[in-house]
Amino acid sequence: MEETRRVAVVIHPIRPEAVTAAVEFIAGMRRHNIECVVEANRFDEVRAQLPDAYISPLTIDSDVELIVVFGGDGSMLRASEWALPRGIALLGVNLGHVGFLAELEASEIRELIEKVAGRDYTIEKRLTLGARVFDTDGTTLWTSFAVNEVSTEKGSRRKMADLMVSIDGRPLSRWACDGVLVASASGSTAYGFSVGGPVIWPNTEVFEVVPIAAHALFSQACVVAPTSQVELQLVGDLATDAVVCCDGRRGCDLRPGFSIVIERYPQDLRIARLSEQPFTTRLVKKFGLDIEGWRAPKHHLRA
Repeated sequence: MEETRRVAVVIHPIRPEAVTAAVEFIAGMRRHNIECVVEANRFDEVRAQLPDAYISPLTIDSDVELIVVFGGDGSMLRASEWALPRGIALLGVNLGHVGFLAELEASEIRELIEKVAGRDYTIEKRLTLGARVFDTDGTTLWTSFAVNEVSTEKGSRRKMADLMVSIDGRPLSRWACDGVLVASASGSTAYGFSVGGPVIWPNTEVFEVVPIAAHALFSQACVVAPTSQVELQLVGDLATDAVVCCDGRRGCDLRPGFSIVIERYPQDLRIARLSEQPFTTRLVKKFGLDIEGWRAPKHHLRA
C-alpha cells in the first residue's frame, strides 16, 4: 500500500506574496503526489488559485510530516504553537526582513519542492523556555512556552518595575527597570540582541537573562545553564503592575507580589535544515556585517 504523505502549509496572515509562494509550492507537492493541509485563515485564497489540488484546512487532528512556513520569524513563532506540542519540524521560507529561523528565501521554491519531496533535510533541535506565574500564596495562575523569549515589562509608563531576580533559588540582584528579558539562544538575535544581550549560537544549550534599562550598579546580561531556574518577583515600594509575555504572542498581567519562574521547557523546537550553513555565515549574511571593518584597505577618494 502506497504511503500517504502530507505537509502542512502556514502562510503569513497579510502578505499577498506569501500566498503566491505557497501556491507554487503546493502545486509542486501535487506533482509528487504529496497532499497539503493549509492554515485556515488563507485556505480560501489558495483554493481559489488551485481548485484541482488536493488540499484541506489545517486542523488539530491533521497528520503531517513537516510544516512549511511562508513568512518571517513572526510566522514561524505562530506556527510553533501548533508544531511544538506535536514534535513536528518547521521549515521556514523567509518573506520578512531578517528571518533567522527561516531556512531559505522565496526565490528558492523549486529547490524547496525537491528537497521536501525527497525528505532531503536534517532536523536541528532548539532549546525552548517554559514560564509559570504564581500569585502571592504560591498558586499557579498561568503557564506558557516560549521559543524566543519571556519578557517581563512594567505596566505603567510612569513607573519602573521593581524586580528581584533569583537564579536557582538564590538572589542575584534587584533591578528597578523597564523589564527583564529571559531569552533562549534562538531569541538572542531578536529581542535579546535589541536590548544589548549577547548573540548565542543556536546549538548552545543555554539561555540569557537581560535587564532592560535597569537603574542599578550591576545590570549586566547573564548567561545561565539549561538546567537553571530563573525567578522574577515584583517587590518593594516601587512595585506596580507588570505584564509577562511569551514570544510577543501570549501574555499575563502581574500584580505586586506575583512571581514568574522560567526554566527549560520539556520539548525542544524542531527546525528543518536543507543544507549545512554555519551560524557564523548566517549571522554575517542576515546583519550584512562588514567582516574586515575599519581595517580593510581603503581606496583613496578622488578630489
